[in-house]
Amino acid sequence: MQTSTDAKDSATMSDTTAADMPKSPLNAILTADRLIDTQVAFIQQWLRQKAEPLANEAWQWLGAQPLSQYVSEEDLQRLINDWLLSQPMSEVMRADIRDILHTLIYHPVNDDVPLSELVDDAQVETLATYIGSHEQQRNMMIHALIGNDTFANLLTQTLYHAINDFMESTLDKAGGVGKLMKLGRSSFEKATNRNLDEKLQTYLHRNIKDLTQRAETNAKAHLSNEEVARLLVTGWAGIKDKPISHLQTYLSDDPNDSSIDHIEASMQQSYNRLRVSPYLRSLVAAAVQTWYSNHQSDTIGTIAASLAIDEQAIAQLSTALLPIAHDAIDSQWLTAHIREMLEAFYDQPNIKDGLAFNSV
Repeated sequence: MQTSTDAKDSATMSDTTAADMPKSPLNAILTADRLIDTQVAFIQQWLRQKAEPLANEAWQWLGAQPLSQYVSEEDLQRLINDWLLSQPMSEVMRADIRDILHTLIYHPVNDDVPLSELVDDAQVETLATYIGSHEQQRNMMIHALIGNDTFANLLTQTLYHAINDFMESTLDKAGGVGKLMKLGRSSFEKATNRNLDEKLQTYLHRNIKDLTQRAETNAKAHLSNEEVARLLVTGWAGIKDKPISHLQTYLSDDPNDSSIDHIEASMQQSYNRLRVSPYLRSLVAAAVQTWYSNHQSDTIGTIAASLAIDEQAIAQLSTALLPIAHDAIDSQWLTAHIREMLEAFYDQPNIKDGLAFNSV
């Protein structure tokens, strides 16, 4: 039978053994979980406080790095050719372009702003002086205005209708004489087997075309540089005070026949044809090569500064994006990833052994 002394010694031994034994694995895991919870909260709080200065410091570090260390000419070629040019523009983006163009072109503010806000007098005078002082450009302009076949055909048709209307109205008022003249016209057409209207148009076209060619030659010979420039400036003076909305008269806003839709569709056709053509690929390759050779020794910060992206701009951007950063830091997905990272850290054998030893 166990004596009281033996029972006391047994109880003392039990207490000592319990104290000397390490905690169970379950207790160690619970301790690690509480530690991880504390660390997750600390990391999130620390990131919230440091988000803005971290962004600025990250930009300072990135800006000091040389471009060539991270981006090669081949990288840029692949970016443009394999990503930008290989993909057609999405229907969503095309619809946005059409809607934005419509908003800009038909915005009410265009009713109150003159065309001179888009192009000022100095620009027009510079262009006029350039065209006027370059013989080739001047001759091209004169030919476009006077010597082209379209102008001759238009003038022929205008004169023909004017003469025909005059003759018809005159013969109708001439009574018997008019009837006699119409009879003579009919006899002429039967005898010559040719329509008088056709004969008149042929005559006018031949002579007017010759006349416009002579007029073009005379204009090229006698219009001075100053006169050509003055014609352009005078023409601009006649329209510069018109509102920008005046351009809307040349467009159709009919939903079934929208000029904007036609313009955008035409631009898309050209873009889709060019983006896969060897011609554009050659130009892109040459452009990228030229740009990269000019800037490969620059830092990323130097290149960004050429686009007006400096530390002040980055600071403003960081401030604007700070709410997004805070929401991301507090999000469930980031919390889960931080926890996963810490669990993996504490799950390492050497860490687990140390944690169990310190939990004695």
